[in-house]
Amino acid sequence: MKKLLFLSIALLSLAACSSDDNPTVEANAVTFTAASLNLTTTDTPIELKFAVPAAEAGTLTISFAETGVVSGTDFSTVPAATGTTVVVPFEKGAAGATFTFKKLKEAIEGEVKHVVFTFSSSSNGTVVGLNKSIQVNFNQTASLGSVFPASVGGPNQPNQFYIDLSSGTGVAVNRAAWDFGFASGNDFRVIINGSLKMAVKKLETADITLPQQINTDVTVGGGTTLSSNGFVDNPTGVLAGAGAGIGSAIAEISATDAENMVYLVNLGSAVSTTQPGLGSVNVDGEARGWKKVRILRSGNGYKIQYADLDAATFTEKTITKDAAFNFSFFSLASGTTVSVEPAKDKWDLNFTTFTNYIPSQDANANPIEVTYGYSDFVTTNFRGGTGVYQVLVSAGGSYADFTKAKVVEASFTASATDQRILGGNWRGGGAPGSLPSVRTDRFYVVKDAAGNYYKLKFLTMTNDKGERGNVTFEYAILK
Repeated sequence: MKKLLFLSIALLSLAACSSDDNPTVEANAVTFTAASLNLTTTDTPIELKFAVPAAEAGTLTISFAETGVVSGTDFSTVPAATGTTVVVPFEKGAAGATFTFKKLKEAIEGEVKHVVFTFSSSSNGTVVGLNKSIQVNFNQTASLGSVFPASVGGPNQPNQFYIDLSSGTGVAVNRAAWDFGFASGNDFRVIINGSLKMAVKKLETADITLPQQINTDVTVGGGTTLSSNGFVDNPTGVLAGAGAGIGSAIAEISATDAENMVYLVNLGSAVSTTQPGLGSVNVDGEARGWKKVRILRSGNGYKIQYADLDAATFTEKTITKDAAFNFSFFSLASGTTVSVEPAKDKWDLNFTTFTNYIPSQDANANPIEVTYGYSDFVTTNFRGGTGVYQVLVSAGGSYADFTKAKVVEASFTASATDQRILGGNWRGGGAPGSLPSVRTDRFYVVKDAAGNYYKLKFLTMTNDKGERGNVTFEYAILK
């Protein structure tokens, strides 16, 4: 079963009107930390959070409705329920309140068993925040949605963060944990780590023992880094073809060893540890250096050879394909395969830094495309079957009013061959002298591989201190 992930969220605080002679009285707000959850253990804490710490001790009254279950037979609560009500105490200064759901019987295949808990009242006038209710599922059912913080790790953005909307869970992986991804499909394709601005160039030799020289043109974001150079993977994520800006920067691995050339590899930049100015990012640390690499087939898997540029010997490792994943990832630093992406049917979106193409001009003002490093980027798991499209409020109506009946299936087509549909479009780049911000004129529709439809909008890209790399978004299932 999927691991339950509890999320802390931004909460609303409501204020009553007042005059100067009658200071404003704040009415605290309370919310469930998610709209739904799937039970993974016998005892599960159900969390509610306050907008601000409680000014005094008190209680929250929670009512519940049962589907396919009976209190005392299939489940119980701590504190114990009276009828269909649970009274949950909290202390002065508490950040929230918690009660425990105890599963007494498992659901069997085909049964629909869940309990919906709803905030009813409080002893001190606390009002309801974003999530008034939570559905607790005995079966594995699609999440109804929640407010979700994408844990990219602050303004240095050290993490790639993978999100599975149907389970409401996320996995953070340090983006410097891997260098190459080896495709698990029928093709023999290899990707490089664009989140570190890696770049590669195919050499005119298959002999990895020959010494090689650094080539500073093989980079991301420099004046000569045209997309047509083929030094980076095509940002669409489509791997077919190689070089000249088409597909993967490393050519398809041939079954004939002599056809697999050595590559000069710029390992890009380490994750920065320098704190930027408030509201800015600093993602590129020290240069990670250079390697020469050659990749061969090994049965239905791969063999990687790598060495320092002046070395006459090399290290060789074997990488096997795993059909449950899009890629098997390899780290030159550890010399081992590493866990990065979740299984291909266990994630939908990836928050990451990213190497993209952007339009530019040459010295003669002719249009060209160059490579460019993005922060705050979101890719879609199109290989795993996730689709997405953008809805402008001016054309499709508000997020609040958007229902499943308004979904346009044909609009998912573009995301089947391009992982950048969400990309960096959710945020504005910032006018001269200003910082980027969330675009409020749009939201997104996501369809996962299981056929669940969600609407998704971005709420913040900074925390309450104004620090970047603290993205929060809201999503809800469409029915």
